[in-house]
Amino acid sequence: MAAAAAMISRRLSNSSSSTAVFGLRRCMYSSVPESANNNTQSPFFHNQTKTNDSVLRGIDPANRNVQWVFLGCPGVGKGTYASRLSQLLGVPHIATGDLVREELASSGPLSLQLAEIVNQGKLVSDDIIINLLSHRLESGVAKGESGFILDGFPRTVQQAEILDGVTDIDLVVNLKLPESVLVEKCLGRRTCSQCGKGYNVASIHLEGQNGNPPMTMAPLLPPSHCMSKLITRADDTELVVKERLRIYNEKSQPVEDFYRSKGKLLEFDLPGGIPASWPKLLQALDLDEYEEKRSAVA
Repeated sequence: MAAAAAMISRRLSNSSSSTAVFGLRRCMYSSVPESANNNTQSPFFHNQTKTNDSVLRGIDPANRNVQWVFLGCPGVGKGTYASRLSQLLGVPHIATGDLVREELASSGPLSLQLAEIVNQGKLVSDDIIINLLSHRLESGVAKGESGFILDGFPRTVQQAEILDGVTDIDLVVNLKLPESVLVEKCLGRRTCSQCGKGYNVASIHLEGQNGNPPMTMAPLLPPSHCMSKLITRADDTELVVKERLRIYNEKSQPVEDFYRSKGKLLEFDLPGGIPASWPKLLQALDLDEYEEKRSAVA
């Protein structure tokens, strides 16, 4: 902890978001038991390697100290899979995209600034993201939450370095899809204006090429009573989506390299939609047997 504190002090002297970073540091240390802070490696992550075949072995799903990060281009499905794992493991799923949208809907002091940034497909600044994340973690600590799965943070090396200075991330899962599929998925996203649930009307079929099998993703359609209430996000236009992907690739490739160098990056190519991808993701995380046991008990 002393080393982390020293690192944070250096960050604070060079950062305009010193208050936010300090709040993030306090929340991160409060979100896990003291015993976990004193360990150099979380008990939830064992036998890590520096290859794409990294998997979790000897995992204890009863332990709720998991501290994972989900990376991936906009539209890849980070929220879908992080949310499923959150329910399976009993830890909170914290999506910075959701935090931004909640702030936009709140008409708070940041809403107008955020609306302009989001509608142009740009990345939200470190200051704003760290402030939103700090507030979310504070509320989680107050509710007794332990551990987390972060979705959408970090997106830059600076954010990754700040996060690395305040807590020990166990595993970083990088979800991948071809860009043509990502664009189709983003353009197919819909939200029910009444219940707030998300759906996708895109029906995707990608022919196999370069030795890869074909990929099929069925649409995720809403129930009939939501169909007439579907709305499209203002930033889900082809121009904005492609710009968002360009910026993501430019800014986030160094983040992947950052975690790859630490032996914490698991790169996972999604083979298709949820029915095809979910079982294989569980196998890669060595959680397939755990889900079977949970299902049997339920």
